[in-house]
Amino acid sequence: MEVLVIGAGLAGITSAWYLAQAGCNVTVVERQPGPGLETSFANGGQISISHPEPWANPSAPGTILRWLGRKDAPLLFRLRADAKQWRWAAAFLRECLPGRTQRNTAAIANLATYSRRALQELKASTGIQFEAGNAGILHLFLDPSEFRHVPTRQKDLAALGIRTRILTPDEATALEPALAPLQPRLAGVLHGMDDESGNAHMFCCELANMAQNAGVRFIYDARINDFDIVRGRISGIRLLDSDFRAGVLKADAVVVAAGSYSPALVARFGERLPIYPVKGYSITAPIIDPQRAPTHSLTDESRRIVCSRLGNFLRVAGTAELNGFDLNPNPERSASIVKWLDEHLPGAADIEQAKHWSGLRPATPSNVPLIGRTRVDNLYLNTGHGTLGWTLACGSGRALADIVTGHKPEPDFPFRT
Repeated sequence: MEVLVIGAGLAGITSAWYLAQAGCNVTVVERQPGPGLETSFANGGQISISHPEPWANPSAPGTILRWLGRKDAPLLFRLRADAKQWRWAAAFLRECLPGRTQRNTAAIANLATYSRRALQELKASTGIQFEAGNAGILHLFLDPSEFRHVPTRQKDLAALGIRTRILTPDEATALEPALAPLQPRLAGVLHGMDDESGNAHMFCCELANMAQNAGVRFIYDARINDFDIVRGRISGIRLLDSDFRAGVLKADAVVVAAGSYSPALVARFGERLPIYPVKGYSITAPIIDPQRAPTHSLTDESRRIVCSRLGNFLRVAGTAELNGFDLNPNPERSASIVKWLDEHLPGAADIEQAKHWSGLRPATPSNVPLIGRTRVDNLYLNTGHGTLGWTLACGSGRALADIVTGHKPEPDFPFRT
């Protein structure tokens, strides 16, 4: 089977890898000059099994209202004359209903735990290197009122098969000495024991190289111009390269893994994907004092900011901004991340040398990604992962390969089959 994969980020690369492992002849088409250069480039680095609850939950509307007017708010709506944004926001509020949140949380958790197993198997079979950290994630609670809910959260996670433990500030500091400056302010910590971290861009590059060695063809600097349709099926895609030279690639199946740009690609087929770009920010700062830099990945639950150690650097990421496809940096939002690093891990990294980045996360209102078939018989989706693209990457790619090759995916998840 000849399969074309559109997109060479985490979703596209893992799809291509598992499709090739299933015996398909795979070609990946990417508009950038290399793999993982958009959403997957500088994310927070977390493979966060212990945070399956979506942004859309019963507490979200009240929280968002409290954040209104704050330019450094973790979630910022920039209202636009954009019907797609308003439709997405209305759907987001609908997904905040308790029953929907419970269903979405279970679906995300099932795919996340499956994805973790797939990643473990991939590491064991290939030895892939991506500055991985296996110590878990420490969820930091500085607000005692928020920490009071942690035992219930731990019980809910255990029911989903996710291991955690609750730590006192003393226990957390003993486990992670870099938290010492924060200890007086900590109400408590939840340790996600099954979580990992790693450099998503490095992973994309390494897996792309391995896929290429396994026979996958990569075409970079190419844009989709049109699709050829024969008897209701896609027979190929028409490309334009960076020099505006046209070409046609034939296909038995096409997988759209183009992140926030996926809806525009499939709209011509009558598919209206509930995906809206949510801009996130990060900084990557060189470590100057290894003793002050955490070895565990961290999540500040009140600020929705995460921190991961990637080799000799700290990656700090956070915030969500709904502002269309605008990628212009917002200095105030980047500054809030720098301030967090300076206040919470003082002296750990050189903030003056930090590299700033922003990217668009392809978010569905429910946070549940879209994986599987479309109304076109041989057109498939692997997109809409929002903030969990790294967490769900391997499981999504493997499940997508199962669907394309006519097999039933393993996890209990609302695949489009």
